[in-house]
Parts: sequence; C-alpha cells; structure tokens
Amino acid sequence: MTPQDSKQKGNILVIDDEPANLDLLATILTEQGYAVCLARDGESGLQLVKCKLPDLVLVDISMKGMNGYQVCASLKNDPVTRNIPLILIVPISHTINQPKAMLSGSVDYIASPFDAQEVLWRVETHLSLHRLRANLESAIRGRATKQTVTCEELEGALREALALTRITGRKHAEEKLRERESELRQILNLAPQHIAVLGPEGSRLFANQASLDYYGLTLESWRGGDPGRFLHPDDLERMASVAQHTELSNASAHDAEVRLLRKDGMYRWFLIRRHALLDGRGDLLRWYVAATDIEDRKQAEERLQTENIALREEIDKASMFEEIVGNSPHLQTVLSRVAKVAPTESTVLVTGETGTGKELVARAIHRLSRRSQRAFVSMNCAAVPRDLIASELFGHEKGAFTGATQRRLGRFELAEGGTIFLDEVGDLPPDTQVALLRVLQEREFERVGGAKTIRVDVRVITATNRDLTAAVASGSFRQDLFYRLNVFPIEVPPLRDRAEDILMLVEYFVQRYARRAGKNFRSIDKKTLGLLHNYDWPGNIRELQNVIERSVILNSGEVFAVDESWLSRQPPQVRPRVALPAPLHSEPRSEQEIIEAALAECRGRVAGRSGAAAKLGVPPSTLEHRIQALRIDKTQFKFR
Repeated sequence: MTPQDSKQKGNILVIDDEPANLDLLATILTEQGYAVCLARDGESGLQLVKCKLPDLVLVDISMKGMNGYQVCASLKNDPVTRNIPLILIVPISHTINQPKAMLSGSVDYIASPFDAQEVLWRVETHLSLHRLRANLESAIRGRATKQTVTCEELEGALREALALTRITGRKHAEEKLRERESELRQILNLAPQHIAVLGPEGSRLFANQASLDYYGLTLESWRGGDPGRFLHPDDLERMASVAQHTELSNASAHDAEVRLLRKDGMYRWFLIRRHALLDGRGDLLRWYVAATDIEDRKQAEERLQTENIALREEIDKASMFEEIVGNSPHLQTVLSRVAKVAPTESTVLVTGETGTGKELVARAIHRLSRRSQRAFVSMNCAAVPRDLIASELFGHEKGAFTGATQRRLGRFELAEGGTIFLDEVGDLPPDTQVALLRVLQEREFERVGGAKTIRVDVRVITATNRDLTAAVASGSFRQDLFYRLNVFPIEVPPLRDRAEDILMLVEYFVQRYARRAGKNFRSIDKKTLGLLHNYDWPGNIRELQNVIERSVILNSGEVFAVDESWLSRQPPQVRPRVALPAPLHSEPRSEQEIIEAALAECRGRVAGRSGAAAKLGVPPSTLEHRIQALRIDKTQFKFR
C-alpha cells in the first residue's frame, strides 16, 4: 500500500507509555493500511497532535505524568484539535471513570490487552462518523454560499448516517452484554450449580468454577474438549433427541436429566436446563446452561420405588398370619425375647421347625425396632437358584452376566436403613457366605460385576430349620459366620407344644377365611375341636392354616367342622417333652433330671449323632436353650 493510500485510509496517533502496547497497535493498524504515529507520553503526544493533526487519537488513561484524561481535556480545549475523535485505552485491571471520560471529550474506549477486531472496528467506526460529520458541515457551509444542496447528496449522507447508527447500536449492545457477562462470571463462580455459556452455534464460551472442578479441567481445556465424552453412554441418544426437538419446535428452553462423568470416573445425575438469550429481533445470542446435582434425589426416588415394589410383594404374598395369636407360656417366652432384642441393633437367629412362624417373629422384631419406619425386605435363600443368590442379595451391574440388561439393586440396598430377613440361611453357598460375613463385619459389599464399594446400614435377621451347629461341624457352614448370626438366638416352639393356643388359632383362622368367603359360622363342632387339639401337627401352624381354609370352603352349614381324613394319615411321632420350653404338666425338676441323665450318658455332648439331642429326639438348638434356661453346666459331664 502506498503512502497516499495510507493517508486516504486515515492517520492515527497512539499515545501510550507501554512499548508493548505501542508496537501491537502499530502492527494491527498498519497491516490494515492506516498511517500510524507513536508517542511515549502525554506531553510529546500533544505536540504531535498539533503538528500532524491526525484523523483519530488513541490515548492511554494510566500513563505516568500527564494521563489520558488530561491529554483529552487539553485537546478539546484547543479550537484546532477539538474535533479530532479521541479513544481511551483502558487496562483491564482499571475501572473506567464514566463521568470523567465524558468530561474529557473522548468518544469511546478499548480494553487492554487488545482484541484486534475490536480495535479495528472502533477505529473504523469513529473515523467514518468523523468524516460524515465533516461532510455534513461542509454541505451546510456550501448551502450558505450557494443556497443549494442536491437531494441526492443529502439522501446519501442520511443513508450513511443510519447505517453507522445501526452498526454502532448493535456493537454497543454487544459491548454492554460483555460487560454484564464479566460481572456475572465473578458471581457465578461462587454458585454451587454447574453453569455454562454457549454461543449460538454451540461453541463453549464460559464455565463456572464448580463445573470445572467437577470435570477436573481448566477453562481452556473445557472449551476445546468433546462435550459428548462427559455424558453417560445411555444418555447420549436421549440428549440428542431433546436438542433436536428443541430446534424443530423453536423452543427457547428445555430440561433433561442426564448422568455426567466426574473427574474420579464416577457418574452422577444432573438436571440440565438450557435457556436461549434472544435479541430484539429474535436472533439467538447465547445459550445459558445450568446443571443441578440431583444424585441424592434420584437415589431416594429409586430407593422409594424399590421399597414400594418390595412392599407390594410383601402385601401380595400370603403370610402365615397377620398377627401373633396365642398366650401359651412357650409363646410368651418368645415374645419376651423379641421385646428385649428389638430395640437393639443385634443380629438375631430365629430357629424352629417348618411352619412355626419364624418370619412372623422377624417382622415383630422389625416393628418394635427403631427401623420400623423403613423397609422390611425378606428373601428365602432356599427358593433362589444358587447361581443367582449373590445377585439377589447384592445386586448386579449391567452386563455382569448373560441376561443382565440393566443395573439391578439387591435386597441389601432395598433394605437400606431398615431390616433384611434371610430365611433358610443354612442353604447359602460357600461363596455367598463369605460375602454375607463381610457385610456383617464391614457393612460394605460390591454388586456382581461392579467395582464400586457400597456401604450399607441394615439390620440382619436370619432363620433356619436346619441344625447349623451340625452344619459347622460337617464344614458346610462357616463357623465365623455362624457366630456372627447367632448373637441372639430365638427358638420358635412347634404347635404341638402350644396345645393351649390351638383353640384360639382355630377361631382366628375360621373368622378370617369365613369373612373372605362371605360365610358366617355360629359355632365350631366339638368333635372337630378335639380332633384338632389331639393332632400332632407335623406341619405346624401352616398346616393348621391350610386345613382351616379348605374346611371353610367346603362347609355349607352354620357349624364349622373338619373332616378327619383331611389330616395327615401318618401316626404322630413320639417326641419327649423334656427338651421343649416350659412344659405345662411336668415338673421342672424332672425335666432337668432327664436332660442331665442324657448329658451324662453322652459326656456333655449336645449335637451330632452321639449327642444328647439325638438321644432325646429334639433339635440341638432347643436342647441348648433348655440347658441355659435350667442353668445346667454341661461341662461337668465331660469327664464322668
């Protein structure tokens, strides 16, 4: 470009005491064809202005000695230089004094460090305005001398003025927006939410400190990263669908719940809200994005949903009874132990024959405990295939095994804060016994196929009709797990030892099933009462319940009766009453003598084929309970 072209483009004087600023502005302006003069202080700058009469002056407000405000004021007070446009250079660390800038006569300012496009735009705008003003003044003077101004000249001047006004207004709006965003960034960095600003086309402009800390990134690396890599793979398609719907429906805002990857490799749930900022004509200027951590809410919702599922399963499942019925001494002993252990956090092992109501005892413990407002989750370990027991108890991750199409919570997670009841615990396979022992000791586990350690707060109640002592002796059950489970044993007596409760149970079940069937029985046949009372009930209360239900269905009269053929045809087994809790018609002394005689014969051994329990025909746990109740020292028989 020739010197003549530079002169036509414009002469610019830069006054700044920072050599780096002078060099940079000189480079920016000369590359675009401007003629540039440089001054290193205010005094020499004033002399150059009066000598060169430039078309525009850039002056630094923070110079030592005569600063930019003083230079501007001096130039505006001189009739020769008062019409030269003055633009202030404001370091980013300074706050411009607006009243002082206006009084000094400056027309605009630029921020340092410089944005080349901004510098060129402001210089070009104010040079154009300056020339337009000069042309208009010249036209007015010509009219005064010639008394004529053509319509074409005036129309052209107005069009140029309107165009510059529109450009200036838009740039001014953008400048104000940048100023507000700069102020907001400092506020947003204090917000706990994740907040980001995107350009109209989705370019990343700003992220607050909470968001950067979550991802473990700097602002620069966040701007250059792939946004999709932070989304959970299962959420990518849904997020793309939401964005497409927003675009097609021309919506200015939308919400989505997605999982975002944290710097430690874990995903957390967030509620993403995007809001569009539009100008007066409806053009998109910015996307504002806010992400709120809802992980705790999602976990609570999932826990509530699973608890509701578990509750519905428990309601739908036919239970042995709706409440404990009976007042026999044996049952009162059990209830007394339930009342004592319920307020504690101790692990309870409920033993007894099949159908005696072990789960009902577990539920009673839960209802009387401090966990009664949380879930009670039960599982029959014998009813679950061995390969799936670990998944049922501890849950599994998606893809952990064939058929695991999604993550599933286990029973322990469902029971968080409440109680888990494991029936038939003696049927657990060895590897699951190890995992259960860890839960009891450390209160933590991992889902099947997962690496994340999950801590759990659950009370454990177990039940079995097996002899766990014998299982430990045979090696099929871990001894350390047995000790962990057997902190507080409760033996549930069989129905044959609760003869006093049979009449009460019969009346209860008759009323229950008659009400369901819409029948009304005025009385119970006396022969039936005797039959039921004298029957041995090998199936215990469950068998009694089934017999009563069947009889209610088949009875058509007002007197309830049971057909003797419906009861088991097997002769009742002769079982010594001495090992059962508190027999009604035997003296405690004679019971103690019989137990001591059996212990003496077996040399103090209780369990096993040669033990006293086998000799007396009772479960070892029952005999152990009676030995403790009668305060018998079985060690004294070992050396006889």
